[in-house]
Amino acid sequence: MTTMTTHSASRHHAAWGAIFSMALGVVVLIASEFMPVSLLTPVAQDLGISQGQAGQAISVSGFFAVLTSLLNTPLTGRFDRKKVLIAFTLLLTISGLTVTFAPDGLVFIVGRALLGVAIGGFWSMSTATIMRLAPPHAVAKGLALINGGNALAATVAAPLGSFLGQYIGWRGAFFIVVPLAVGAFIWQWRAIPSLPAQGDNHTANPLRLLGLPHVAAGMAALLTLFMGQFAIFTYLRPFMESVTGASVSELSCMLLLLGAAGLLGTWSVGLLLQRHLFRWLILIPLAMAALAALAALLIWQGHSLLITGALLAAWGLISTPAPVAWGLWLSRALPENAEAGGGLMVAVIQLAITLGAALGGELFDAVGWWSPFAFGLALLIISAIFAVLASRRDRHRHAVR
Repeated sequence: MTTMTTHSASRHHAAWGAIFSMALGVVVLIASEFMPVSLLTPVAQDLGISQGQAGQAISVSGFFAVLTSLLNTPLTGRFDRKKVLIAFTLLLTISGLTVTFAPDGLVFIVGRALLGVAIGGFWSMSTATIMRLAPPHAVAKGLALINGGNALAATVAAPLGSFLGQYIGWRGAFFIVVPLAVGAFIWQWRAIPSLPAQGDNHTANPLRLLGLPHVAAGMAALLTLFMGQFAIFTYLRPFMESVTGASVSELSCMLLLLGAAGLLGTWSVGLLLQRHLFRWLILIPLAMAALAALAALLIWQGHSLLITGALLAAWGLISTPAPVAWGLWLSRALPENAEAGGGLMVAVIQLAITLGAALGGELFDAVGWWSPFAFGLALLIISAIFAVLASRRDRHRHAVR
């Protein structure tokens, strides 16, 4: 029996204080990641760079998140996981200060690169850490809690940044995350117990896990799920502005409704996932595909924004909890390699978001508003097929043991 299995079996009660401290860290991470979306113009003007260059702040953080998620376990696996985790939170604080006081565009981008390292490192360890802080029956609830922080931050980061930027400037808006990051660091230092390194994690190569058939099928399902989701989601605003004629205020209200529904779904999904996990992994992309097709059809026929808002809320309710479901799958598929698997999962998700948004944009410009919907719908159906394949390979894996 492995160290992780022994530890998990001996823990009868979840360390909720430690898990809540991780949730706060996630809120700060995601808020920091998406803050530039609504502040590109003042950032570019103040630093003397183009808006395109300022926009690279998001892609740079994504690139370093992928790199760190793949290298974290091989490079730091021999160290106490608590110390590594809070080191990434400290790096988040340093990133916030670097961005806030950046004198030019280069230092600004460096600060965003540090943020990417913090994001990739923290997220790659999240599932494995929850598995050690909670008993098996509470893992789904713990994952839902930290992903609830993700949903909350993703919902409020851009509008909050825009609102604060009007009164305290873009530097003040970015500085807001610094005391929150310090608070998360102190809380994690006090609440998270020592988590000694386990087994041979320091030599684990996340990419080697793709050699396991059930992992390869699951990661393929995850890749196509997030590609399909972001091929559609990224272009909701230009689609709704050009096709439905929604005003900025109407669009903002509907996006907030989508985020609120996603938050509700994320916090309530833990109970549903305790049984029939693969059923939900298959149903989530199929339901998203059905909603995308229905939304495109109804809006094209000129239905009201009220119906559009209801469909967006349903989309958020179903799509936002997907990382919780796949995080729980990871904890069961790779109980002895959850941290390396977490690194692989973060890399796959970041790659999927980048590819989905990029290809969706090319289709939107070249073919028309309906093409990202069709592309995303096809990918979501493929994701469900890969989830079926992952389920069958998982059953076969258990049958031969």
